[in-house]
Amino acid sequence: MQVMSDETHPSSAPDPVLAGFRKSIDNIDAALIHMLAERFRITQAVGEYKAKVTLPPADPDREKRQIERLRRLSEEADLDPEFSEKFLRFIIDEVIRHHEQARLK
Repeated sequence: MQVMSDETHPSSAPDPVLAGFRKSIDNIDAALIHMLAERFRITQAVGEYKAKVTLPPADPDREKRQIERLRRLSEEADLDPEFSEKFLRFIIDEVIRHHEQARLK
C-alpha cells in the first residue's frame, strides 16, 4: 500500500495555508540546526579546555541546574517540560561523550 503525501495526492490542489505553515516549520528547523551547531562548537572548546586543565568531562551539579532552569523556561513557554528535559539530556549526553573523547586525545 502506497501512502501519498499532500503534495502527491492527485485529487488535491496545493493548500497555500499548509504550505505557509510548512515553510515556517522548515525555517525553524534550519535555525535549530544552526543553533545546535554553534552550541556544539562552544561545548567542543569547553571539552578541550577541560581536558587541558584536567577537569572531569561531566559536571552533574551544572547539569541539574540547567535541567531545572530549562524546565522552568519550558513551563513559561507552554512547552512540555518532560520533552524539554529529554531533549536537553540527549544534548548533554552527547556533549559529555565529546568531552570524554577530547580527554583521550
